[in-house]
Amino acid sequence: MGDRQVREALSDLEGFAFDEVPWTTPAPLAQSRVAVVTTAGLRTTRPGESTGADWNPGDQSFTVLPADARDLTLAHFSPNFDRTGWIVDSNVVFPIDRLNEMAEEGVIGSVADVNISFMGAQIDHTLETIRLDTGPAAARHLLDDGVDVVLLTPV
Repeated sequence: MGDRQVREALSDLEGFAFDEVPWTTPAPLAQSRVAVVTTAGLRTTRPGESTGADWNPGDQSFTVLPADARDLTLAHFSPNFDRTGWIVDSNVVFPIDRLNEMAEEGVIGSVADVNISFMGAQIDHTLETIRLDTGPAAARHLLDDGVDVVLLTPV
């Protein structure tokens, strides 16, 4: 399905509206622990490690990516996703090197040990599973690691 067909098919799609918008004032960035949350469908290729996600259409699960992961596979199944940036520099999708540089320079407090990847191309546009199940579960991983701020890399 080409870009034009996707736009036409989704042109009347209504976004989910929340009754309340929660807000938390984080610590100053120089004191904050920062994680990456991406919708690139990343998974590790480390031998023996299970990703927990199969990234087939409709899979609203997530993968926990360690900060030291360098052996990642971009498993995004959408044919409309341009992989060029990822091929040239994986930091376009998973900017862990840039975060490490920022931590070394004191711009951020630290880089989280836990980062999260979801699959962005979702057939069920209510995202009910992510909103009620896997989203809170992913947030629990981040909170348990002391994450204050997430850098979202939607693809």
